[in-house]
Amino acid sequence: MRRARRAACLLLAAAALRWAVPDPRLLESLPASQAVLDRDGNLLRLTLAADDHYRLPLRLSELAPAAVEAVLLQEDRWFYWHPGVNPWSLARGAWRTYALRGPRVGGSTVTMQAARRRWRIGSNRPAGKLVQVLRALQLELRCSKREILEYYLATMPLGGNVEGVGAASLIAFGKEARLLSVPEALALAVVPKSPARRRLAAAPGGAVAEARALLFTRWARVHPEDAGRLGEVLGVLARPPAPRLLAPHFSEAVAAAHPDRLVLRSTLDARLQRLVESRTAGYLAARRESGLRNAAVLLLDAETMEVRAALGSADRADAGLQGQVDGTRAKRSPGSALKPFAYALAFDQGLAHPATVLKDAPTSFGGFDPENFDRDFVGPVTAADALTRSRNVPAVSLASRLKDPDLRGFLARAGVSGLRPSEHYGLSIVLGGVEVTVRELAGLYAVLANGGLARPLRTLRDDPAPGGTRVLSREAAFMVLDALQNAPRPDAGWRKGWVKDGVPVAWKTGTSYGARDAWTAAVFGRWVAVVWIGEFDGRGNPAFVGVEAAAPLLFRLVDAMRASGVPLDPETPWAPERLERVRVCALSGALPGPHCRHTAHTWFIPGRSPFAACDVHREVLVDRRTGLRACPGAADVEARVYEFWPSDLARLFAKAGVGRRPPPAEDPACGLDAAAARGRAPEISSPPAGVTLVLRPQTPSVELAAVTDAGTRAVHWFAGERYLGAAAPGQALDWAPSPGRYVVRAVDDAGRASSREVSVEPAP
Repeated sequence: MRRARRAACLLLAAAALRWAVPDPRLLESLPASQAVLDRDGNLLRLTLAADDHYRLPLRLSELAPAAVEAVLLQEDRWFYWHPGVNPWSLARGAWRTYALRGPRVGGSTVTMQAARRRWRIGSNRPAGKLVQVLRALQLELRCSKREILEYYLATMPLGGNVEGVGAASLIAFGKEARLLSVPEALALAVVPKSPARRRLAAAPGGAVAEARALLFTRWARVHPEDAGRLGEVLGVLARPPAPRLLAPHFSEAVAAAHPDRLVLRSTLDARLQRLVESRTAGYLAARRESGLRNAAVLLLDAETMEVRAALGSADRADAGLQGQVDGTRAKRSPGSALKPFAYALAFDQGLAHPATVLKDAPTSFGGFDPENFDRDFVGPVTAADALTRSRNVPAVSLASRLKDPDLRGFLARAGVSGLRPSEHYGLSIVLGGVEVTVRELAGLYAVLANGGLARPLRTLRDDPAPGGTRVLSREAAFMVLDALQNAPRPDAGWRKGWVKDGVPVAWKTGTSYGARDAWTAAVFGRWVAVVWIGEFDGRGNPAFVGVEAAAPLLFRLVDAMRASGVPLDPETPWAPERLERVRVCALSGALPGPHCRHTAHTWFIPGRSPFAACDVHREVLVDRRTGLRACPGAADVEARVYEFWPSDLARLFAKAGVGRRPPPAEDPACGLDAAAARGRAPEISSPPAGVTLVLRPQTPSVELAAVTDAGTRAVHWFAGERYLGAAAPGQALDWAPSPGRYVVRAVDDAGRASSREVSVEPAP
């Protein structure tokens, strides 16, 4: 019996102790909402707390002082002086309620109201009121006045499922609680007494006006400087609810990345976000018949790396579009949108400069035979023109020569995630064989805008400014942007002169294999913009072509920003430090020789850019009697200048109907030594180097082809010592080998030769 009594006493003591010791972390114990704001404090997203209320438990330092003072004037003027209970208020409430039989008056202090909400106490009856009093005393024993007041300000009922000043300020006035004005603070403070009758959305008048006027009278006694503001207080009205919040994908991602933060001040600009959303919606509506239904857009301030606008899909609520998918974070093939970085690396590694002449001709790269979008080849083209015209063979040719880093290594250093080893992609990487997100592509183009520095994107204003990793030289970044600015806009009939002081736009398109994704990325002033058009399920559409589907939308956005007065010029424009302008042969891109009639200027990185003397224009001594090249020492000769083009380019000129006068043939009497000294040896183009050929029934032969000098008349082919036959320049010879290893040689009619090892295996 004694043991039982002792156990009962211990249990009662434990229960009393548990009752007497409240959780001192009042604010932290509250289920909380999460608010995402734009850079100016406009609400983008406010989540429901776990108990389905809108509530932001903020510290006093995060609230406007007027809001705190107004609540205390309304609810508990003696809060800082009583021990949690005000006997006078309780007695007055009891007298009016029970003795006079008047309207119910609770007489509760802020501490008592906090206790009632903390322990869900029903205080309508004397027994409940007693429990509320005891709990209030308990709070005062264990918590500071500041903690109690913060708890009450976070839980005070403000209509419907809205609790606390923090959430109500965002919902009713569209601003943070620290920015509340005096009239707004007074209007909020009177609501908890009767949330249904005094709600902020109610038209001012009646009970609302009476309550506000009474509180204002108290306020004016303490703040006589506000005595003339009664009209403002009476006129406060909550703003109408927005039809939908902005940037749902962006705000969801920001909130998910920072689950422990209540208020997130993002970098987004609500004005630019509305511009992007409205222009995109209008554009897609106009192009719906072509199957353009969905888009993702990112607008980035390259100087600060802040995301200013982000559109994840055309409609977040449209299940038919899979609109819940955030297209700015989805991995997709960028097509040719990565080509500028192959050129930038080539400029940095001394492989080319903007006027370097590259060949756009049928070429095999180890079994990879790229074609152009138009299924045609244009022959010789400068690097700058090849980039702006998006020719595939020149880009692959440069990419094949990149070393440390290659394009894949550059992408990894610049922040592209999830990359596989270089061998997985091969040379197709430069044509879109790797997947990137809209955000990653924007970061890559920001590298160009920032003079070669790669920096991470910022989504929160209070994030520290990111440091940079140099992945390109300033000079290479500048040369690429300079080239991309010369691409004509896709608008039919548009002229640059129509826009006064128009900012240059450096832009590049991309179209993925199978026309599944249409891209355009651009740098203009301090801004980087990326537009993607497509379907999230990967369906192709012939209309999903970068220049036709994505580019028009991008330029609509540029024009809308300009028309809206958005500053487009960079605040700190950068200029290349070591670049020089040099004169080159306009035809070959090399240093002009004495026979170059036309020259042009190009950018040049001293000590890095490749320069050689022009070898396209050559002076030839022609025998007047025979019309052939004169032999050394001939008397009756005439000097003439010819253009010496390789056979593959000469064939393209002929196909295009472009006249090029071929140089005269060698005089057989001169001998092979004299002829060989005046030209270039054949360059074997097929079979490709480093490839094992497999003979199959459907392909029993191998094609032998070589690019030859302009004066060549025939190419002779050998496999070891065995003569295989001859072919005209630009023509191929079929060879049916047996399995084995061979040394294949190409010898032109002047005796110039080249060779290549070839392995042939039978079909498995």
